Amino acid sequence: MRKRTMSTLVALGVAALVALTGCASDGAGGTLEMAGKAPSHATGSGDKGTITIGFLPSWTDGRSTAYLLQDQLGKLGYDVKMQTLSDAGPLYAGLSQGDVDIFPSAWPELTQKAYMDTYRGSIDDLGTYYDDARLTIAVPTYSDIDSIDELKGRGAQFGGKLIGIEPGAGLTAQTQKMMPQYGLGDEYQLVTSSTAAMLTELKSATDKKQEIAVTLWRPFWANSAFPVKDLKDPKGAMGKPEGLHFLGAKGFAKEHPDAAKLISKIVLDDDQYGSLEDTVVNEFGEGEEPQAIDAWIRKHGDEFSWIEK
Repeated sequence: MRKRTMSTLVALGVAALVALTGCASDGAGGTLEMAGKAPSHATGSGDKGTITIGFLPSWTDGRSTAYLLQDQLGKLGYDVKMQTLSDAGPLYAGLSQGDVDIFPSAWPELTQKAYMDTYRGSIDDLGTYYDDARLTIAVPTYSDIDSIDELKGRGAQFGGKLIGIEPGAGLTAQTQKMMPQYGLGDEYQLVTSSTAAMLTELKSATDKKQEIAVTLWRPFWANSAFPVKDLKDPKGAMGKPEGLHFLGAKGFAKEHPDAAKLISKIVLDDDQYGSLEDTVVNEFGEGEEPQAIDAWIRKHGDEFSWIEK
């Protein structure tokens, strides 16, 4: 992983922490707030109107697909605006209110089901692009435990902490549900802040060969960038695998049928998704996402019938 990528993640973490102080984290009445200005990039003539994509920069699945959509919808003739937010609650609220047109990488089946239930009827599902996403608790590969139930009685070994991500993330809520099932509530505190802050803690601990337990998910580039392993979940408390979806504001497909048709065709397998995220996050980095998408399309565009070149 490039050094500048980690520096970017740290910077994003600071921005997210600042923005979180003004954003609702429970998805109930949350307001749409900026968490930083997204890089500008030519996105087409705008003859077909404007489409606003909302995403969390530190959630790199959404960041990667957001810029892929920016490129593709721009080539269809749309003016694409990039709206960055700091938490899932305000993003779902903005989508339901029409302030955002597309959420490019939602987990509405399980992880973000509470948000989907809250706003059902005011959000359209535009398609599933990946069908084996999962939430995990991970520890370093050198750790002597292999299952979540082995965390019990080891609180001192892990500093009494599970290092998490954003407070309003579905992963955070699921981890909170998991902890009492394994009897971890008395020994461990779930520490939340941002994805970038969690990754900084993970890098620091693994560089020093120290113990750490973090909340992670798949697919996510950090699983291969750091020496980590998923802990087995014999109780199934972290939930079943689910799909990653493109969500749209109510009526999006009717208003933009060609855009919805293109989005519905996007399907990525593990290798294809991995190459996209690695190119955006590690090969290029923050501020160079449009160039990363151009490079990825040059290399992989022929693999997909839906790619606009």
